[in-house]
Amino acid sequence: MPNPALTTLIDHINTVVVGKPDIIKLTVTALLAGGHVLFEDVPGVGKTTLARALARSVAGDFNRIQFTPDLLPNDILGVSILNQTQHEFDFHPGPIFTTMLLADEINRATPRTQSALLQAMAERQVTIDGTTYDLPANFFVLATENPNEYAGTYPLPEAQLDRFLFSLQVGYPTWPDELALYAGDDRQQTLANLQAVLADDTLTQLKASVNQVTVDAAITSYVLTLVQATRQQAAIRLGISPRGGLALMQAGRAYALLSGRDYVIPADIQAVLVPTFSHRLVLANGAQALSAKQQVVRDIQSHTPVPTEGA
Repeated sequence: MPNPALTTLIDHINTVVVGKPDIIKLTVTALLAGGHVLFEDVPGVGKTTLARALARSVAGDFNRIQFTPDLLPNDILGVSILNQTQHEFDFHPGPIFTTMLLADEINRATPRTQSALLQAMAERQVTIDGTTYDLPANFFVLATENPNEYAGTYPLPEAQLDRFLFSLQVGYPTWPDELALYAGDDRQQTLANLQAVLADDTLTQLKASVNQVTVDAAITSYVLTLVQATRQQAAIRLGISPRGGLALMQAGRAYALLSGRDYVIPADIQAVLVPTFSHRLVLANGAQALSAKQQVVRDIQSHTPVPTEGA
């Protein structure tokens, strides 16, 4: 049976984000798994709204950074300023020191600025002027980006993409959902009135529960088969690393917990496979479109035998 706190959280976000239950569930899955989420899609489909709705629904600090070409690493991390009275430098933390960080249009900043997030996303700490500062234990990055074909964007390098557990596309709404959006209440006002429904300590406990979810040996073998298949495809130049395989395992655990189970089934792995693998692949033909990578992952999934109970 699904956890009541998680059900409430998802229902809360659904009041703002219309017609995207699967995307919302995957976003919450990443939160439980201790990962980060990258939303890639055209402007205006609700990427930022979804990110803000989740951030407002979970207790903790929330900061937003609008990435632009002139943004510098210190604008994110913080800066040390000389204290004229005490004749020493005082550190002034930047917006990265928060629980929920919305990195809006992350690929509009230069690679130098993008790299300021690397240590924070991987280790939940930052090092500035030789001093290491810890970030909150539940530090979570929700980043949005426009497709690389848009003018004024800098493609995220592989090392940066690998820091994201999922890459998701919100997509255009269906006719009924968009009609309801036009005819309904002011979504921005609804978003502004959202209150936190998931306490910070509850989130910490739920994340600990994810690590207790059982993964059968057959499921582990299934994951490894999928990982190795990405390294054997002629269409793929750079396949999934062991870190990507571990990310798939953790995401599968979190999805199982969100579905009300304490054990992983093949459907859990399949549900998180495309968002976990697609952005980590480098295709042989040089295609960068996320949709092309997603199709390659779906093809691998369809040709990989699924373990059955008792096998």
